[in-house]
Amino acid sequence: MEAEEVTVSSQAEEYLETIYRLEKKVGSAKTMELARQLNVVPGSVTNTIESLERRGLVTHEPYRGAKLTEKGRKLALDVLRRHRLAERLLTDILHVRWSEAHNAACKLEHAITDEIVKPLEKALGHPQTCSHGNPIPTKCGAIIEEESEPLINLDPLESGTVVKITEEKQEVLEYLATLRLMPGASVEVVEKAPLDGPITVKVEGTRHALSREVATIINVKRT
Repeated sequence: MEAEEVTVSSQAEEYLETIYRLEKKVGSAKTMELARQLNVVPGSVTNTIESLERRGLVTHEPYRGAKLTEKGRKLALDVLRRHRLAERLLTDILHVRWSEAHNAACKLEHAITDEIVKPLEKALGHPQTCSHGNPIPTKCGAIIEEESEPLINLDPLESGTVVKITEEKQEVLEYLATLRLMPGASVEVVEKAPLDGPITVKVEGTRHALSREVATIINVKRT
């Protein structure tokens, strides 16, 4: 017996993708955080979550937030796959700026149909990650990810190679691009100030002071 094919609106796809990202980051997606991420009012989030719950795509507990069901997670990974392939199309083929690709891909992902995904992936050379280093889910929904850890974990005089940027807001990416802190870059921790102060790093011989918040979203592989 074939599995039921579930179709959802582009708005629902945005919700599922955002819930997936928040669930991976903090364990669940709370209403206020969803509203902030999606730039909508909390009441709208509540209504949409109730609709998704009725369709068996999420579960929701008051004060604890929403989590994806198995069916919801499958859909979220499919959206994420199209999103990250769209980012590669934008940067690799259309030469859109690295920092602008995420926002543009949020719109483009909904227009990429199942018939387009396979030839798009082939044209791009079957990339394993998006432009920001995050893994592209496989057709089956598997995540094949290179081992890495947040830059904040490194001690002074330790170094690593940037693997991925886990926060893809345009202003953050623009800032990191100016510092050349992009996937593949070598970075060394020079100093960690006490009392939650900044972290001084060296990139291509130049020193930069990073907030601990920024150092948390840069994942590196120790070298």
